[in-house]
Amino acid sequence: MPSLRNHFIIAMPSLADPYFSRTVTYICEHNKDGAMGIIINQPTDMKIDALLKKINVDVTPHFNSDKPVYVGGPVCNDQGFVLHKEEPESKWSSSISISDQIHLTTSKDILQAIGTDLGPQDFLISLGYAGWSGGQLEQELKDNAWLTIEADLNIMFNTPIHLRWERATEKLGFNPWQLSADVGHA
Repeated sequence: MPSLRNHFIIAMPSLADPYFSRTVTYICEHNKDGAMGIIINQPTDMKIDALLKKINVDVTPHFNSDKPVYVGGPVCNDQGFVLHKEEPESKWSSSISISDQIHLTTSKDILQAIGTDLGPQDFLISLGYAGWSGGQLEQELKDNAWLTIEADLNIMFNTPIHLRWERATEKLGFNPWQLSADVGHA
């Protein structure tokens, strides 16, 4: 199977796992050893400014972010991950390149930059990630648990959170509620 790196996996309406129900997950890595991704449409009640204060990151006096922190997945949910668009004028040394435009980091320096308005314009902060062992995601795809599409930065950063699952599914050319839970039927 080709790598799903820099793709979305979209939970089928029939996916019963409450952790992944109606989620869109951005796949950061996918190879024979497994896969790793960040759920991009499951916000927590915590806002970014509260998170930065909680972890003692200095913020400028006028900093106020009502953006939520996301539940990135059930693995390492006490660790923060930042998905961000790379901007030409700033290179983050600790970021891993997922694509030409999207990078991932766990480094605190980007949080400090975000708190002083020097960070990237487009970013998403999550606690935890979703992980699959070798062959597990492939089996879930065969079991009709997920749909896949190439990642869309507009959905990731600009679409209202409550519409991301729907918009991602619609990119496939149909309404998500038209989907059947039976393999081989649409």
